[in-house]
Amino acid sequence: MRIAILEDDEAQAELLAAWIEEDGHSTSVFFTADDFQAKFSQQAFDLLILDWILPKSSGLQVLRWVRQTVEWRIPVLFLTRRDAETDVVQALEAGADDYMAKPVSRAVVLARLHALARRAKLSEDLTRTIEVAEFRVNQSEGVLTRFGEPVTMTEREFRLAYMLLSNIGRVLSREYLLKTVWGKQPNIATRTVDTHVSRLRQKLGLTPEHGWLLKAVYQHGYRLEQLSKPSAQGKPQSSKASA
Repeated sequence: MRIAILEDDEAQAELLAAWIEEDGHSTSVFFTADDFQAKFSQQAFDLLILDWILPKSSGLQVLRWVRQTVEWRIPVLFLTRRDAETDVVQALEAGADDYMAKPVSRAVVLARLHALARRAKLSEDLTRTIEVAEFRVNQSEGVLTRFGEPVTMTEREFRLAYMLLSNIGRVLSREYLLKTVWGKQPNIATRTVDTHVSRLRQKLGLTPEHGWLLKAVYQHGYRLEQLSKPSAQGKPQSSKASA
């Protein structure tokens, strides 16, 4: 998982990051709400850890901003010294998924993160085979089929298709796609992502007439949505009951 930590206590933030990275995940640490919000639109995270008390802002304000900004429900863990019942209720009602009062232990923090990940159905298993509607993607063999027929594509197109189909409904930033699909190549422009997405949209039929919407999300990246289910004959069929 890719986890963002918003914590103004540097020692606490470093400790949390160390625990999480030892558990096999990546972290990005932010000490102010302004820094977090500036970088949030440029990166893709799977889960957020927010402190309540911050300089010039509060974790509660950041949480409300996240819920208004992000169109998919990213899991949020509140981790703070405030432990009054009213505080817990306020955070949960504002959109937090879990709440922990400091001090905390490594084992409990990781267990809570694992539980949130299971709830959100997050997975970092890059060798699995995924089946979504008319698509079947075998990551280990590098094969993608549509309605049972293999689709000819480049390695980059395959990796991009895998990322989109395994993250339906979630916004993936251009920066994140560049890092995961192209690797850390400073000479690659974000326009490259746009070009490949456009090509993939046509090659895989990720258009409304085929039951899909692959849309650009302003200042973020791209999100793939399934609008309808394919029929047995391979034609899209509305997933909503007719009136």
